[in-house]
Amino acid sequence: MRHIYYKHTGLLQSLLIIAFVHLNLLPINMACGGDDFILPRENMVRRQIEARGIKDVRVLEALRRVPRQEFVPPSLRHLAYRDSPLPIGWGQTISQPYIVALMTELCQLKTEDRVLEIGTGSGYQAAILAELAKEVYTIEILPALADRSRTLLKNFGYKNIRVKCGDGYLGWPDYAPFDAIIVTCAPKEVPEILLEQLAVGGRLVIPVGDTHQELKLFVKRQDGIEERSIIPVIFVPMIKK
Repeated sequence: MRHIYYKHTGLLQSLLIIAFVHLNLLPINMACGGDDFILPRENMVRRQIEARGIKDVRVLEALRRVPRQEFVPPSLRHLAYRDSPLPIGWGQTISQPYIVALMTELCQLKTEDRVLEIGTGSGYQAAILAELAKEVYTIEILPALADRSRTLLKNFGYKNIRVKCGDGYLGWPDYAPFDAIIVTCAPKEVPEILLEQLAVGGRLVIPVGDTHQELKLFVKRQDGIEERSIIPVIFVPMIKK
């Protein structure tokens, strides 16, 4: 059975996006009280992630550590661990947990790696990456989201994440090459500059397409680029300034 995993579709999600546009997230304080979502988070990992074949132990542990409920609007915290994306304001969403896990596993991150993320959004994917890699560089084109995620991740105590407001099509040449690049919005074609900013052996995980999209994995070799299609997906379009 072929599964199609949705990031930005569905009647309920559309209604929620309309209802919660421009909601702000509350800052995170790691010193605050206990976590009431430990069991829902564990159930998410076991039933949504491991059950679908994600095996990387480091990825699974990162998903257990990062409190997803802190990356959604307060009024949606009770839905934080459901098997779907959720609106975070400005017409954007936090991705379905399985998609976050799958894209992260495809990066095959090592502790010394440097990662570029295009599309910071809520900051949740950046936090997962920061649990696994040495440095994370993340770009968000919407200023309000960039500012909010920068503050959120700083309050969370992440010192290995740099957030930039800018055009993801340009990548971040000042810090290239990267061991992995992960893109959470869909261009019609793969931006060549992102492939150029990959280190040899580096991996680009990106949804590609217009009405029909595929999640793709590109691996940069000494003699060229390997390309592999993973699963059908639906993401918001990648925007150019």
